[in-house]
Amino acid sequence: VPRDDIPHFQGGAVGFAGYDVVSFFEPKVPIHPRDDLELPEMMFMVAGTLIVFDHRFRLMRIIVSADLRRQNMEDAYGGAYKQIETLLEKLAASSRLQPIAAPAAGDDPPAEFKSNTIDFEKMVLRAKEYISEGDIFQVVLSQRFESEFSADPLDLYRCLRFGNPSPYMFLLNFGDEFCALGSSPELHVRVRGRTAELRPIAGTRPRGTDPRSDEANARELLADPKERAEHVMLIDLARNDLGRIAKIGSVRVTEQMTIERYSHVMHIVSHVEARLRDGLTAFHAFRATFPAGTVSGTPKIRAMQIIAELEKVRRGFYAGAVGWFGFDGNCDSCIALRSVVLKNGRAFVQAGAGIVADSEPVREREETERKAMAVLAAIARAKEVAH
Repeated sequence: VPRDDIPHFQGGAVGFAGYDVVSFFEPKVPIHPRDDLELPEMMFMVAGTLIVFDHRFRLMRIIVSADLRRQNMEDAYGGAYKQIETLLEKLAASSRLQPIAAPAAGDDPPAEFKSNTIDFEKMVLRAKEYISEGDIFQVVLSQRFESEFSADPLDLYRCLRFGNPSPYMFLLNFGDEFCALGSSPELHVRVRGRTAELRPIAGTRPRGTDPRSDEANARELLADPKERAEHVMLIDLARNDLGRIAKIGSVRVTEQMTIERYSHVMHIVSHVEARLRDGLTAFHAFRATFPAGTVSGTPKIRAMQIIAELEKVRRGFYAGAVGWFGFDGNCDSCIALRSVVLKNGRAFVQAGAGIVADSEPVREREETERKAMAVLAAIARAKEVAH
């Protein structure tokens, strides 16, 4: 029974699906042969016990699911109450965490990393050839940034949360195997009741140095023919993806081409929603929209084939989705953007740019660097905290 006094997620499966999962959905998209990070294609945890912190009201809730399949009601609820009491004792204990001092404005530590800049610019030129030959209208190509990292993943998450707060913050710690965390600005797909929602983001400019320059950058972004054309293509792709699982006539664009601002960049954003057809679930909506058009291109399948050809390694976690599927049938997920994978003492960050007919290689490469900078700055900050 839905309740307004507790969060939308009250228990279910939490985790991620990597970008390369698409090869199981779409046989025409090849699996990239080079898998240097060797991450699972997908990993979800069934969460029946939750600690939920409301940042606005500074209120904490503990939610425990009582499993009535294996116990009678009295025993199930008794066990749930005991779990709550145990968690309350742990939460009352002293914390080892120390406050992270805020850096002065413009005083981010230098981000040290290596990337494949030259290869990326060559990929842009090859993609433009595919566009001129009529294979595709647009493709999203990415490059990876790599850095040493041995600090606490939780400190990195806290630095990222402080420096680049976003609608979707996540930390998935799989112990000694790997850790994935991020601050994604973009919804992948959300299902509440019978309504499925997408929120495509495309079009990027750096934040201004003051309110006047910030507003000038926003006006320039909204007036840029290339950015507008790219965004319209992605709105159409979102409508088409939802149309695969929607009731006839229910697909609607409810918000079109507004500006959303983040710590280092601003984006053009729209909102598309539809009603699920009878008999379909949140899993159908996830599959129909995966991966997002904003990290692949259009036409989608051909764009993904070109990504598999041009990019040097599997994307893995990057450009997949992070989220949850609730016991109640709802789901919420974000695209794995502004994210980092920690493995074997290394940090791996990836960022992409949408390539169209008039793209300039250097400008597109600079866009990937701007998108990655918030995460790279957080990595550098977490290293400082560790010392």
